[in-house]
Amino acid sequence: MYPFKLKFKFFGQSIHLIFYNGISERICYLIHMNNKNETSLSKISSMTGFGSSNGIMSGCSWTWEVKSVNGKGLDVRCRLPQGYEKIDSLTRLVVGKTFKRGNLNLNLTIQEQLHQNQYKINHTLLNQLIETAGELQSNLKGFEKPRLDGLFAVRGVIEPIAENEYNSDYSVLETEILVSLDAALSSLFQSRIDEGIRISTVLFNQLEIIDSLCEQAEKIVALQPANIRKRLNHQIEELLETFPRLPDERLAQEAAIFMIKVDVREELDRLKAHVEAAKVLMEEGGVIGRKLDFLCQEFNREVNTLCSKASDISLSKIGLELKAVIEQYREQVQNIE
Repeated sequence: MYPFKLKFKFFGQSIHLIFYNGISERICYLIHMNNKNETSLSKISSMTGFGSSNGIMSGCSWTWEVKSVNGKGLDVRCRLPQGYEKIDSLTRLVVGKTFKRGNLNLNLTIQEQLHQNQYKINHTLLNQLIETAGELQSNLKGFEKPRLDGLFAVRGVIEPIAENEYNSDYSVLETEILVSLDAALSSLFQSRIDEGIRISTVLFNQLEIIDSLCEQAEKIVALQPANIRKRLNHQIEELLETFPRLPDERLAQEAAIFMIKVDVREELDRLKAHVEAAKVLMEEGGVIGRKLDFLCQEFNREVNTLCSKASDISLSKIGLELKAVIEQYREQVQNIE
């Protein structure tokens, strides 16, 4: 059989397939993907979603169901009916060109409608029965020769003919099944985008809360110099009582150490810088889940330092509120592709 060539659009991308020797042989294919649509990459996508599609052709109906959940990378699992394993590799390739992260489960269910009033004889099984009956008749006395209607009554000798058995070339059917995967993946893609939009709204609100808490902390820090000087003078007096001849250099060193321990302006500046970086990433969109996850680690590092340096109850309270919001932000980021 000569090669069968097919060209179709999949997610706006050109796909070229070349089939050899029909459905009975392993499918050889050549696939070429154009550059992805930039508008789709600019959106934030969740890793959670569901998509499905249905199709029917020549008495054969099928259903694609695609489920996606969170994952560190891209893990694709395909459940295909017996006899359709040949499209597994192509299915994984197409999914890999469309999605970058998530655990995807693809399930293909096929129902073949029987051709009414059409049956066939399983000659292999029938010949085996006749041969066995002949051996028994020659070896056993009184064994009667089986009748034809009795042989036909054996299960499997008479079989109904499935509709697709009239067509020995499955390439067209298989191609239609692959094309219908487009609708299922499109549905999943849109489902993940819709979920990503909802998550984005939550994430932006949480970033605004973090920014607002940082501003409150800055106001508290601005009112602290008098208290800091008072505490510093008190510590210097205690040092001089213990070490009356303490050198001026040691006093300056202790004062510098104390100021470093209580000064949280640097941590607040870095927190605000991380907030701006997160906003820029989310506005750009695309596959940003891992980058946002890294920023969450930076958020936690800065707020932990802030809490350890806090010398005021109100500042400690803001630090705890920051930790709670950042943890909520991190949990939502785990859903982003």
